[in-house]
This record gives sequence, C-alpha cells and structure tokens, in this order.
Amino acid sequence: MINKVLIANRGEIALRIVRACREMGIKTLAVYSEADEQSLHVQLADEAICIGPAQPSESYLKSDRIISAAEISDVDAIHPGYGFLAENADFVEQCETCKINFIGPNSSVIRQMGDKALAIETVRKAGVPTVPGSEGVVDSVKEGLKAAEAIRYPVLIKAVAGGGGKGMRIARNRVAFAKEYDMARAEAEKAFGNSSVYLEKLVENARHIEFQILADKNGKTIHLGERDCSVQRRHQKLIEEAPSPFMTEELRQKMGADAIRGAQAAGYENAGTMEFLVDEGGNYYFIEMNTRIQVEHPVTEEVTETDLVKEQIRIAAGEPLQLEQSDIRINGHAIECRINAEDPSRNFAPSPGTINVYYPPGGHGVRVDSHIYGGYAIPPYYDSMIGKLITFGQNRENALDRMSRALSEFIISGIKSTIPFSKAIMQDPVFRSGKASTSFVEDFFSRSNLDAFVQSNHNLESL
Repeated sequence: MINKVLIANRGEIALRIVRACREMGIKTLAVYSEADEQSLHVQLADEAICIGPAQPSESYLKSDRIISAAEISDVDAIHPGYGFLAENADFVEQCETCKINFIGPNSSVIRQMGDKALAIETVRKAGVPTVPGSEGVVDSVKEGLKAAEAIRYPVLIKAVAGGGGKGMRIARNRVAFAKEYDMARAEAEKAFGNSSVYLEKLVENARHIEFQILADKNGKTIHLGERDCSVQRRHQKLIEEAPSPFMTEELRQKMGADAIRGAQAAGYENAGTMEFLVDEGGNYYFIEMNTRIQVEHPVTEEVTETDLVKEQIRIAAGEPLQLEQSDIRINGHAIECRINAEDPSRNFAPSPGTINVYYPPGGHGVRVDSHIYGGYAIPPYYDSMIGKLITFGQNRENALDRMSRALSEFIISGIKSTIPFSKAIMQDPVFRSGKASTSFVEDFFSRSNLDAFVQSNHNLESL
C-alpha cells in the first residue's frame, strides 16, 4: 500500500503528481526551495517542507535533504517526476537502503540504462537495431578520430549521461572533430558531472519517435504506442504528438515489439520510454531509454485514455498491470506545445519575471498543465518551461486547428513566451503536412517570418 508520496520535483510535473495522488486518495508531501514557496504544487499538496535555497544544487539535487524530509514525514514512496534526481541511480539506491519505495525502476536498471553506451549494448544484444557508433566510451581525440573514420562523417558526439541536448555536438569532418569533442566533454562535465562521451553516426532528416512502455513487477511489459518528437531546437523537444503522422500500422507493431524487447532485456519496471531515430526509408535505430515519466506523456494519455502517473504508482505498489497489449487502442490525435518563458525575438533568451495576466485557453479537447498564475514570479534558477498546452481531436487536422485556436486565446503577460513561435509552426505547411524531421526548426527559421508572429503578441505582453 502507498498512502503518502513525497514529490521530489517542482513546477507543472509536481502539480500533475499531486492531482493524480489526490484522485487516488493518497496524501502528498511537497518539498520546495525558498524560490518556490508560492508555487501551486506547494499550496495544493497536503504537506510541504522547504529543503534549501533557490539553487538546485542546494535544494532539489540535495538527496540527503529529500531523504530526511521523507523520513521525518513518514512517507511510503517518492515520486521523482522528470529531471533533477529522477534518473540518479545513487539517489534511488539511498531510497532502497532507507526502505522508501521509489516510483520508478530500481537503481541497477537506472545505472545500466542511464549510461547510453551501455544501454545501446544491452538492447543490441536483444536484437534491437541501433545506430552505428563507437564501441563504448571514447576516451581521447585520437581514439575518437579512429572511430569516426570507421563510422563515417558526419558523427554525433554524445555524453553518456546526457539529456536535453547537453553534451551533444556534431562533427562533420576530421578538422572539426577535436574542437567538438572537447566542447562536448566540457558541457557534459558541467551538466552531469561526467565528461564521458561516445560516438554515433548522425542520421540526418530523421524522425525522432519514442515508444511509451509500462512494465509491472511480474515481468509483464506493454507499450502504449508512439510519440513523434521531431520538432526540436538544439536537440530539445518543442512540440510532440501522438500518433506520429509518419507511422504505419506495420511499422508501429514492429517498433513496439522491439521497444518491449529492449525494456525486458534491461529488466525494466514502471513507466519508461524507448527512443528511436527513423530515417526516410523507415529504418529505425534505438538511441536511448528514459527511465522516468516524460514531459510529453499527456499526448499518450489523451489517445489511449490512460493515466500514466497513476499507473506508475500502482506498479510501484506491486499491483499487476490490468492492461493487456490488445487493450491498447490509439484513438484520435493529440498535440503538445511546450510553453517556455523565453523571448523568440532574442534567440530564445530566458525571460523570468512576474506574470501580470494569465488566461489559459479552454473548450472541448484542450488541456493545460501548468503551475503558474497571475501574480506568480517565475524564478530564474530553473528550466524555462512554465507549462504545456495539449489539444485532442478526432484526427490530426482537427487537433492542429484546435491547437491554433487555443494558442490564439492563451494570454501570459509580463514576460516573453514561446506562444507566438508555436503559433507560427501550427500554420507552417511543412509541419501541417506531417513531414517535419529533426532538421525542421532550422529550415523553418530560414524561410519563415517569425518576427511577424512575435509582433502580433506585443499588445498582450504589454498588458
């Protein structure tokens, strides 16, 4: 039984977990930094404990303070959300030692699949296609140059502990390799405290498609279809949808089976995501596994009518999955736009500040996951995402039209936001045709007048 959950996170995902727990009759404990005292998840949780100053290194990344809060408040489980300590094997090991139920996979699986080179080797042995790359970690420029020549340029230099596009660099030739290698290692060390990198063949004009996995403690594993996350900027996802407009039923069954096979090879439990690149010919390659709930999980929830956070909690409590693979039906279409406090007219520079007016859109098929409100001060210390707008429709065109309408209603004044950027993409013919690849955003900037969309929102931002 899980009667009380500590939420080791902040922002919209923390609020999302509070809501799921409340519907299940589970008490919640919010931990928060001094900068987040007025955040909604703190106000709506049953209990709240401050764990330190604003800087993440002094609060949300302080595992000992989180464990202490859990023990003091006598919680049964910890839900990590995404980011911060969600994929930190040492933290999970602490939970295991203290007999606190971690809502996610065990520490050994997180350690195995968090090392991207080891994750690739694990699924490769299970027969899942992987991108051609180096044999594990590349420890020097000399070793990297040799591996790059074998793989053939262009190559992607990736941090083994990476995520969010950090510690990731493209080398298109031998001359550029040394510089990009050093920069990738420096970024990786700064972001993750681990400078190790490996190489992959760069699959250009690819689709980034991921499969949602659920696995219980009895060895039962299913997938809930795919999400298309190809619209990215600097390797960070901006817009996600389910199902993928690129997908055929035959390819879905094949990739879904491989996603399950890879998860089972790792001994995976709870919710997770198997991520793939798919080239223009429909060939697909595993690139990594995310051992946590994803930012974009709502689009899967909308098209499968499944509450993924509740399923996470049930699995952690030892309950067997009630769903069979044959129960999963993809109905309709869902799209998610991430809403970031950034200024599109200034190369997407962060835009923290106080929100003067907040008016979220509504109506049939519109969902807003956000922790902000009028008068809320956005702290400058954390990721710039302040919410997610999700629309659902009977088909993709319906969902796109609903998203365009919802974005036009969305008012957030006092700061700059990516709302005008998302509005522009919703009207772009390449995106609407379903042909966007991972190179879409660069191409979009080369042929679009984003300034016009930014200017159209100026009157709202000055309210």
